[in-house]
Amino acid sequence: MSATTMQEPVAGPRGAAAVLPIMGVVFVAFLVIGVAMPVLPLHVHDGLGFGTFVVGLVAGSQFAASLVSRPWAGHFSDRSGAKRGVVAGLLAAAVSGLLYLASLGLTHAPLISVAILLLGRALLGAAESFIITAAVSWGLALADSRSTGKVIAWVGSAMFAAFAIGAPAGSALYAAYGFAAIATATAVAPLLTLLLVAPLPAIAPVHQARLSFVQVVGSVWVPGFGSALGSVGFGAVTTFVALLFANRGWTNGWLAYSAYAVAFILARVFFSHVADAVGGAKVALVCALIEAVGQALIWLAARPEMALAGAALTGFGFSLVYPGFGVEAVRRVPAQSRGLAMGAYTAFLDLAQGLASPALGLIATGARLNTVFLVSAMTVLCAALVAWWLIAHPSTLEGSPR
Repeated sequence: MSATTMQEPVAGPRGAAAVLPIMGVVFVAFLVIGVAMPVLPLHVHDGLGFGTFVVGLVAGSQFAASLVSRPWAGHFSDRSGAKRGVVAGLLAAAVSGLLYLASLGLTHAPLISVAILLLGRALLGAAESFIITAAVSWGLALADSRSTGKVIAWVGSAMFAAFAIGAPAGSALYAAYGFAAIATATAVAPLLTLLLVAPLPAIAPVHQARLSFVQVVGSVWVPGFGSALGSVGFGAVTTFVALLFANRGWTNGWLAYSAYAVAFILARVFFSHVADAVGGAKVALVCALIEAVGQALIWLAARPEMALAGAALTGFGFSLVYPGFGVEAVRRVPAQSRGLAMGAYTAFLDLAQGLASPALGLIATGARLNTVFLVSAMTVLCAALVAWWLIAHPSTLEGSPR
């Protein structure tokens, strides 16, 4: 057994009221990711002249950096406190915006420009890891101990609400002022968010014994693998749907991001309790099938309305695939290691996104762009098979729910 620091609960308001300020911080912080989502592929493809593989590489670098930095983010948050973890993430996000601006000064040398852009995306991925890891830890310490699942859902909903609003805002900024406006917003918004963080109560870290990281990974890898497969639909929408709309001559591609995010949030608001009530694997199975249908609709879309419906189904399905498999991950470790289990579980998503985006981009290079969504649908169906296996092989951890 080793020791890790956990966040010590503080006195004060409990429940939703205590977590609302944290949700506000996450919302504003993730606007910087949301504004870039629909326009970054267009900037790399149309502005710098690179193909779909490089588009996927630039998008995937953020997730790869999140994967590498997540253990560091967790240790920093535990050791120094969740508030400092959020502040560190916000400062890193602001620097990533400065790198975006620097890349624009070298558009005459596309290789150098995209290299700096890759560095900025990677730094933003590390910033995202620090912000979301510390924010969830902060929220769990502020809220009632029986609200763990709801806190995770609430914080996640704030993140995707930022995506939903950021996508049209980013498209409008890009259309009016170009990628320079996106870069400026990425640099300025995190600094403004520090004004929200400053008055919030800090959490004093304390020590608590836990299992080793390797032991926890060995316990949660099956649901983590299932969640990783299910996340490919998310990566396909965020990276390639704007290009699909542009390729087909359809306007307002940002609507697909908003449709995805709105469906995601509604599923979290109304159905976040279902995994605990009926079983995480059962929810993951049904919702992976819904997500796969959504991806298939985008693949077959002859009109933008079909693609928007597919994006919404993808968002609804993945919204509950993640907590469904997450319940199974938590049930496979003792209570004192559940925080570490969620960190290891989330790392599978980071790994999947870091690999899936460039892989799908490579597929798109040699095929029609909509083929990306066929491959994604087939991958998500594999997540449903993992869920079916978990139903047939329930957790055997003593004292865990069946």
